[in-house]
Amino acid sequence: MKKTSQNLIERPPVIVIMGHIDHGKSTLLDYIRKSNIVEKETGGITQHVSAYEVKHLSKDGEEHLITFLDTPGHEAFCSIRTRGAKVADIAILVVSAEDGVKPQTIEALKCIKEEEIPYIVAINKIDKPGADIEKTKQNLAENEIYLEGTGGDIPFVPISAKKGDGINELMDMMLLVAEVEELKGDLSKNAEGSVIESNLDPQKGISSTVIIKNGVLRKGMFVATDDCLSPIRSLENFLGEKVDEAHFSSPIRIVGWISLPKVGQEFRSFESKKEAEAHISSLKNSRIKPNSPIQKTAESADDTNESLEENIVTIPLILKADVSGSLEALKHEIEKIKEGPVKIQIISSGIGAVSEGDVKLANSNGEKFLLGFNVKIDPQATSLAERLGIEIRVFNIIYKVTEWLEETILARTPKVEVEESNGLAKILKIFSTNKDKQVVGGKVEKGLLAVGSTVKIIRREANIGSGKIRGLQQQKNKASEVREGIEFGAMIESKTTLASGDRVESFKIVTK
Repeated sequence: MKKTSQNLIERPPVIVIMGHIDHGKSTLLDYIRKSNIVEKETGGITQHVSAYEVKHLSKDGEEHLITFLDTPGHEAFCSIRTRGAKVADIAILVVSAEDGVKPQTIEALKCIKEEEIPYIVAINKIDKPGADIEKTKQNLAENEIYLEGTGGDIPFVPISAKKGDGINELMDMMLLVAEVEELKGDLSKNAEGSVIESNLDPQKGISSTVIIKNGVLRKGMFVATDDCLSPIRSLENFLGEKVDEAHFSSPIRIVGWISLPKVGQEFRSFESKKEAEAHISSLKNSRIKPNSPIQKTAESADDTNESLEENIVTIPLILKADVSGSLEALKHEIEKIKEGPVKIQIISSGIGAVSEGDVKLANSNGEKFLLGFNVKIDPQATSLAERLGIEIRVFNIIYKVTEWLEETILARTPKVEVEESNGLAKILKIFSTNKDKQVVGGKVEKGLLAVGSTVKIIRREANIGSGKIRGLQQQKNKASEVREGIEFGAMIESKTTLASGDRVESFKIVTK
């Protein structure tokens, strides 16, 4: 690393890889990981932690470190950003050379732009028979992604994440962009950064993975977020190895938190517990105090919303996930579901296996839905759920959760009966009237009339009665139906006396 001032030195870039679900994000990360981390080392926390470091030998023969975030997708990355944390320095937007831009590509790009970080486009799957790089460039331009050489300034690299073609060039590009961004860190400061993962381990307790964005973290220090604190009794790098200290851009696991820190929260480190507690206290005091005008306005708005939502059907959810990043991604996706007359309410969420307590909660106060993501179900929970008849749904793909929820919403949406118009006709002549049976002539103005249809009788835009079509003729021949623009004769059964100029509207009752 080159020194840029007395204390500041260049720091490794933190990279996030984003894009459509089938365009090769995971394959790219896997290739980089396997190519740059010794095989025997991959048994460490690389298998589960949300970040890892790789060493890359650049064109100039110098060895550089690069940190990669391994998130469940742009959903989790966006949810981190909502708390104000700027975790990544550079984004890689993966786009398939076969399929081009997809809706998730656009969503990922939106998140990158909101984060205001530079990005590189990786045109993947160039080894596929249907790959067309030029067509993909054009497709990107149509979606306002203007690459270098096509009228824009976004760097791009054609790659095959499966075979490894172009991966070295892509990593060289990451370092080039990082150099332009002039990323620096100060080794004389205490560490600060962001929480990117939290986990509850039954043996070890509460742990988190953090990315250090500046300074140094050492054993014996204390770390604090907005409302959580942890002593640094031991530090683990991304391989699960014990280390005495770590500095900027490194992913580090911290074990021993008093409570579960939220993903996306910024952390700071201190030499003493007293300093850490004072930091938390100052943050609490800076928040809105109870009974303040802002707080009262918010409470008033909540009351109004509650009164408006009295008639809305609610689907109560209990969510359990393996790690907090997955939980954040789940919540982000659930928030995007268009609810209409059905409201999704997350009444409980947590990290770890589905427990007996979760099942008891699902059984209390009416039916609740218990969803798990990448988690196991405790044997006691399985037994109790079977006895109580409670279904536990466990998924390992986020969009499968939303698909199931959308189906559930559809099934729970209140059904209403509505009238649906089939046709409209104008009565031109009355031929005869015999009690409630009337023979008339008319012309279909819209849709069709059919034998057996119920009709509304309309006079001067007002509904004056109803009737039933008992018979139809078209050009003096019997007909089962008459369509738009055709004149007809009809026998209509109704207690309302029809007159020339009236209109009859055929309709059916549909449940929606």
